[in-house]
Amino acid sequence: MLRALGGWIALTPELPAKLLFGRHVWDCAQHADLWGKRLPELRAPAQQSEPANLRMVKFMDLLESAEGPRQTVERVAGVYRVLKPHLVTVYAHHLANANPVYEPPTRRILERCVEEERRHAAAGAMVLARLTRDDAARERQKTWEQQLLAQLGEAGGVTGDGATPLIDAAVLAVSPHAVKQDLVDVPPDFDPAVLEPELAAAVAAYGAALESGQLAAESLVEPSARDAVLAEHDRFGDRVRRCRVVALAAVGRHRLVKVRLDGARMVGYVQLRFVRTDAGWRIGAAELVRMEPVDVAPAL
Repeated sequence: MLRALGGWIALTPELPAKLLFGRHVWDCAQHADLWGKRLPELRAPAQQSEPANLRMVKFMDLLESAEGPRQTVERVAGVYRVLKPHLVTVYAHHLANANPVYEPPTRRILERCVEEERRHAAAGAMVLARLTRDDAARERQKTWEQQLLAQLGEAGGVTGDGATPLIDAAVLAVSPHAVKQDLVDVPPDFDPAVLEPELAAAVAAYGAALESGQLAAESLVEPSARDAVLAEHDRFGDRVRRCRVVALAAVGRHRLVKVRLDGARMVGYVQLRFVRTDAGWRIGAAELVRMEPVDVAPAL
């Protein structure tokens, strides 16, 4: 699970999920290290683990297969709605049966893992709720969870002999306050009100020209840069339905304005360099810095 989360960080464009994985990789590493060091004390090889059976290997392979750019919902659902809740259930059952007289070290590790995995599962559920606000995403989540639970059931859980339920909702409760440490507040959307009035008017005219398909006739582009600017916009290859500013930077007398272009099929991000001329703000350069299918582009 540690390796899966670590590998997914770079594959996940949605910031809330990316930061969630980053926060929890460290905890997962600590858990793995605690169990690895405990093994030789129980007369087992240190830092080694073996799957309960080949069906458990198949479950983990299925869980880790959600590596596509459009599979953030599956990644979060698999770990935070299936694997971590299952681990909490197994840990809590083991803790309830661990002898308090001669197994205190194991019990202390279990208590820490139960507490932290509960928090992780609750935090993941909150992030997943943000990612599944439409029916299609919720259906993907449901389908993926059912596939994973079926495979986990065939394996008998992580121990190979797990009894039902594989996930016990009764042991998952955690206070909302405790979950706050696992979530990172995402910066608010860019406020276009910070644009200087004349620059804001120029950007609005640019957006209107794009939406009407008249950028080529727009006088906002410096004549010397017109061909290059138009060629960069032609790379977008979709009719612009909406244009909005998502970032601004001032570099001397220039203004770098990043805009998001929403099309029917694609979402693109264009960085514009505005220069002040006697006629007002004009576009001196443009670069299409990113383009994605409309159903996977993260909100900015």
